[in-house]
Amino acid sequence: MRTTIARRGELIAERDPLRPSGRLLRQRDMDASYVDLADPSHLEFDYLRWMRTVLRVARARRVLHVGGGACALARALAAEDPDGHQEVCEVDPDVLAVAREHLGLRRAPGLRVRLAEGRAFVARQDAASWDAIAIDAFVAATVPRRLITIQALADVARVAPLALINVLDDRSAREMRAAGAALSEAYPHVWALGGRTANRVLVGSARRLDLDRIGAQAAADPSPARLTPPNALALRLAGTPPMRDEEVAHS
Repeated sequence: MRTTIARRGELIAERDPLRPSGRLLRQRDMDASYVDLADPSHLEFDYLRWMRTVLRVARARRVLHVGGGACALARALAAEDPDGHQEVCEVDPDVLAVAREHLGLRRAPGLRVRLAEGRAFVARQDAASWDAIAIDAFVAATVPRRLITIQALADVARVAPLALINVLDDRSAREMRAAGAALSEAYPHVWALGGRTANRVLVGSARRLDLDRIGAQAAADPSPARLTPPNALALRLAGTPPMRDEEVAHS
C-alpha cells in the first residue's frame, strides 16, 4: 500500500512500497507523474519510455516539454545527456512546488524548468530552435484543446521538426482523432505508438524516421506498444475535421 507523504490541494505525493525511492504524484484520481529519487533514468510510465525511444532514434537533444508534472522524462533525458537541453513548461505552480519539495526536482545540467503556459512559450521561440516538442499536458484526462488546434500545432511545426503528443483514450479513439487531425495538417509524417486504449503517443515529423527500429524497440518494452504507421493512421483519421482556435474559443 502506498504511503501519502504530502498533500497540496488536489495533489497527493505518495511513496511506492515496491520501490523505496519511487515517488508518485497523483492529481484527483489520476496518476500524473512518477520519479525514482535514486535513478532519474527510470521511467515508470510506459508512454514516457515510448517517447524516449522516439527521441533517441530521432537524436533529438534539444527538447521542449509542454506539461511538466515532476518532469520525469526531461530528468531522464538530461541524466543520460547532460550536454543536451531539456526545457519544461509547467503552468501549475502547485505541481512545481510539490515536485521540488517532495519529488526531488532540482537544478541539473541540461535541465531547465519554468512556470509558463506552453503554447505562449512556443509562440515566443525562434523557427527551428528545438529538435522536438513533447506535449504531455492534461486537464482531467483531456489534452487542453488550445494545444492541439491547427494554429497551435502549426506553430509547433515552425519551432521543431518533431512533435510528440500523449493522449489518454478509450476504444472510441476520440482524443487520438482530435489531436491527430490537426497534427496531420502540421507535419507530413504522422503515426502513433500504443494500444487500443489508455495512453497513445502521436508523433508528427518533418522527415522520415526509422519506424522499423522504433517499432521494434517499442514492442520490446516491458509494456509493449504497437506502431500504427502513417497510412494506417490516416485511414483512422479520415473524416475527422481538425480543430481551430475559433472553435475552441467558443466551446
